[in-house]
Amino acid sequence: MKPRGDLSPSDRRAFVAAFERALREIPSVRGVRIGRRVVHGAAYEAISPDAGDYLAAIDFDDLAGLQAYLHHPAHEELGARFYQALSSAMVYDYEITGLEALDEPRGRDASEHGRR
Repeated sequence: MKPRGDLSPSDRRAFVAAFERALREIPSVRGVRIGRRVVHGAAYEAISPDAGDYLAAIDFDDLAGLQAYLHHPAHEELGARFYQALSSAMVYDYEITGLEALDEPRGRDASEHGRR
């Protein structure tokens, strides 16, 4: 996420408050981690888009938990603030497994998950 350059302090606080409310009120949220981008001279930084100053990783038990989060009323306010407060963001949903996932073909059917 990259906040808008002209984001006022009150709009920033409103965004953070909406995020905190969503995390507190939506029961399917299992954990959250927020990180600030670190630029330290690594070669890959030169080819990385300048699209984010912050990372937010939100954990759920399963896809149903993610979908409950997305449809919860507290998420509606967060979504509105999200689009108001940010100049850019990349939002993706991932199923976290292990290194073995790199060896699996993309788009694998969920019913095959875990079978070899």
